[in-house]
Amino acid sequence: MSPHEKHVLVAFGANLPFGGMQPESTILAAAAALNGGALGDLRLSRLYRTPCFPAGAGPDYVNAAAVLTLRHQIVTSEILARLHEIEARFGRERLRRWGGRTLDIDLLAVGDTVAPDLAGFRHWHDLPPEAQAQETPDRLILPHPRMQDRAFVLVPLADVAPDWQHPVLGRSVAEMLADLPQAARAEVVALDASLDSGANL
Repeated sequence: MSPHEKHVLVAFGANLPFGGMQPESTILAAAAALNGGALGDLRLSRLYRTPCFPAGAGPDYVNAAAVLTLRHQIVTSEILARLHEIEARFGRERLRRWGGRTLDIDLLAVGDTVAPDLAGFRHWHDLPPEAQAQETPDRLILPHPRMQDRAFVLVPLADVAPDWQHPVLGRSVAEMLADLPQAARAEVVALDASLDSGANL
């Protein structure tokens, strides 16, 4: 990776149709909209079906993950704004936390950036589960403070970035995935019609 390149990790999720498109098609269209644009080139995982989180909150999700290689130095706020722009294009409405959605794009990591700082990251990383459903950060936390807990993030992410190392936890994606219970990993099932692992759009 050149000094001017930085890898951004993103996660896609959808469980509601939009404009006649099923979630699988929405994710592929959103990934295509990101690929080769102002930000850079995108490498997408396979698509996976996963149980709705939290359980019983709606239809099963389709999930994917991607590595975006930035072409230029771009501030994190611009990356996030672009992700939100694409979410809105595909009907995303932020009505309630962890509610059903036509498209969700989570910014998981930007290189080895820790934001807003180590103390801020640790606060949200260490938040008890019961508080997670009630409290929402008022700023971007990087890396995503829950990514290491979620098989629906780590399974697809392992397709495209198994060796990425968490700058605080010191664990690779593959290691964080192996740390999860087998039952949690088994719930994330690849779709037969999805792209081959690590496909370039």
